[in-house]
Amino acid sequence: MGLLDILLGRTRPVAPDLDQLFALPSAAVTLEAASGFTPTGQGAVCFATVEGSAFEQTHREVQALLDADTERTGPPVRLVRDDYGYSWLVSHRAPDELSALVNDLHAVNSAMEVNGFGPQLLCSLAGFEERAAGGAGGDAGVGAGGATGRRLGLVYLYKRGSFYPFAPLPGAGQRRDNALELQVKAALASDLRIEQDLSRWFPVWGAPGL
Repeated sequence: MGLLDILLGRTRPVAPDLDQLFALPSAAVTLEAASGFTPTGQGAVCFATVEGSAFEQTHREVQALLDADTERTGPPVRLVRDDYGYSWLVSHRAPDELSALVNDLHAVNSAMEVNGFGPQLLCSLAGFEERAAGGAGGDAGVGAGGATGRRLGLVYLYKRGSFYPFAPLPGAGQRRDNALELQVKAALASDLRIEQDLSRWFPVWGAPGL
């Protein structure tokens, strides 16, 4: 960075670093210890939809690549378009297969890059849910060790090379649990490259995989 950039407060954009995704499994251990959230086994990659045969061929190839995994269980990889017109390639793994899910997310991003669609990549996310404490004294209607209904996504911003937590509140309406997001930010500061600009913690309402 040059002196003029420093004086004017300009910063160079952070180059995408997909290997940051491989930090998610260790971050999940910290997250469970700090706040009781565990992986759901669901995740997705979001990208701006592009019309054209080359783009269609790319996402078909990516889908076929992931579905060819002989150890995959559960639903096949699926392509979903949300209410805002963005496309999501959604992967389902067992909750204890976060490393395999991360490999899926990395493979999708890498394939998009290789085929020239890196500029269309927006974010990737891995889903987590809160587990109720076992034994007496748990919330009413929640079995020992069962899910409480609170969800959390760890979102990787492709163009920033950083993560942020997104915690939609259960129930109707678009509300997020800001206190939980800040708690997770503090807990994972040593595990993930956390996005420090809170204005970039974009809500991903209704994101598949969350």
